[in-house]
Order: sequence, then C-alpha cells, then structure tokens
Amino acid sequence: MTPGDKPIRVVIADDSLVAREMLSQILKSDPGIEVVGQAHDGKEAVELVTRLRPDLVTMDIHMPRMDGLEATERIMAFTPTPILVVSSSVHGEGMGRAFDALNRGALEVIKKPEPRDWADLDRIGRDLLRKVKILARVRVITHVSGRREHRAAAGLSALHRTADERAIVAVGSSTGGPSALFAVFSALPVDLPVPVLVAQHIADGFVPGLVAWLDAGCSVSVVAAEQGAVPEPGVVYLAPTGSNMVLRRGRIGFAEPAAQQLYIPSADTLFESVSESAGGAAVGAILTGMGADGARGLKTLHDRGGLALAQDEATCTVFGMPKAAIELGGVDQVLPLGSIGPAIAELFAS
Repeated sequence: MTPGDKPIRVVIADDSLVAREMLSQILKSDPGIEVVGQAHDGKEAVELVTRLRPDLVTMDIHMPRMDGLEATERIMAFTPTPILVVSSSVHGEGMGRAFDALNRGALEVIKKPEPRDWADLDRIGRDLLRKVKILARVRVITHVSGRREHRAAAGLSALHRTADERAIVAVGSSTGGPSALFAVFSALPVDLPVPVLVAQHIADGFVPGLVAWLDAGCSVSVVAAEQGAVPEPGVVYLAPTGSNMVLRRGRIGFAEPAAQQLYIPSADTLFESVSESAGGAAVGAILTGMGADGARGLKTLHDRGGLALAQDEATCTVFGMPKAAIELGGVDQVLPLGSIGPAIAELFAS
C-alpha cells in the first residue's frame, strides 16, 4: 500500500469465534486491509454493513438468527457491498446453499480456513488476501430477486447454425461465473442437440458442489468432465480444478497447466482445442471474469469460422474477460446475460 491509499475495510460474518479470529489474523497480516467489524450472525452482519459501509464482507452461510443467504439478500437489496462467501461446506446440501448466495448477489465462494489446514495456511491465506483485494474493487449493484430478465436480442436467427455432427459449445468464465453459468444453462432445453464444455475458474474442492448445484437447477445434465469421455448432446461438462480441459479427436482430455499459468482451468486452451476440433461448427461464449483469459482462444475460434459470443458490461460482475475478447476483435455478438442461453438454444433449434 502506497502512502495516501486507503485500506480495504472488511466486515467478517461467522458464528464461530475460532473462524472469525483466523480470518481476522489472515486479513490483518496485510497492511492494505483493515477488519472494521465482526458479526456472529447474519442479523448483526446486516447491521454492521449498514452502519460501517465496508468495502467487502466475508460471509458464512450457517449462522443463528439469520443465515448467510438472508443476510446476503438484505445487504445486496439495501446496501450493496461486495460479498465473499467463506464456507466450510464443499459438498452436499451445504455447498448448494453457498452457491445459492451467488444468485442473491454474492461474488464468489472460497473454502473457510480451519485449524486442520494449518500446514497449508500460508497458501490459503494468500488466496484469501488475493480474492479480497480483487473483489473489493468490484462495483456491485442493487440485487433484488425477480429482477426483469433481458430478452433475447433480435436478429439472432441470422446466426442459426446448420446441422453438423461436430457442433459444440464452449464457455469460459471466472469471477461471478457460477451465477452467470446458472443463468445461461437454466435457459437451455433438455433436448439441446449439442454438448457444452466449460472452463470456470474456481477454488479447489468446489467443482463437485458447483456441478450438483447447476444440475439441480437446470434441464440439461451437468457433470464433472472425465478423461476420455465422448461429449454427449444435452450435457454440460465442467473442467476440474488443477488442469486444462481440451477436446481431442472428439474426446475430452486434460493438459498440464503452463508453469506461469495464472488462471486454471484455461478458457484459452478450451476455446482453441474446440475450434481446432469443430471448426466453423463451434460456438464460444465468454462470460464475466477478471483478467483476459479466453480472449485469445475465442479469437482463434472466431477466425476459424466459429461463432463467438460475449457477455455485455452491464450484466457482468467483472467485465475483464469479455472486454479483452471484444478489444481483440474476436467477438461476433455482445449480449446481456439473460440473452445468452436463449441465443444458444435458438442457434441449434431444429
């Protein structure tokens, strides 16, 4: 932090004293971050945010009096503030509730540091500090459940894809991606005649929970991708954490990340491999996210005759990835989030 810079002001909401203290110690280790309040339940979190107006809230889900879901909904409706869900549940119903918080306006989910993680606490701490610094800069908007959805853009029928057995959709997303993926996939029909491959940047251990959450809320099937699988129509395949997903000779494979690769799995790698395999029958969509991952790969897909879509700035949590793709000249259509799913469905309608 340079002289004159204001520290990032954080409120911690968690019913566990141990968890609050651990989070507080990690955050206070960075001179650019100040913990201005600690809440032991959701009701107190809402009150602290209203009074202190912090730059970011770390939000637990399971708390007394008011849980993290309701607290997130109230904060985003009345005092919109970046919210990072910090959850100890990475599987099952608890994980689903953590992802539900994203639909209510939270930005991202990470695993809560626990005493048993002591040996890996340095890495966990670095990840937490990086997330806080990124998300505190996000300009959030009032998030009210049931907001009017955008209608599909006119003129998409002109982009209709002809039948091609190689046809496939690839999607890349990062910060704000889980809720954006839900919005896209929940608009797809159960009989979608093409498979969908997804590279979503997400913390280790959260892919199974994200898969289960998306699968429960969408007509299409959502599964974790497996080595050697042949993508099937109407199925969405999510890349695992820790490796890059590729499409080779019609089968899903995985590639080791490059030594200095910042975002894993790589949207660039996915788009490039899909465009090489499917050529002009490929459709790529780049959604909300920090950085520029996916821009180069989507440009490759576009240049090989595929159709490249990008989420617009107004509906992005972070406009970084779509903006980079647009500026590179590799995007055919810029659409609001609510139009992307219907657009894909229309492109492959019989």
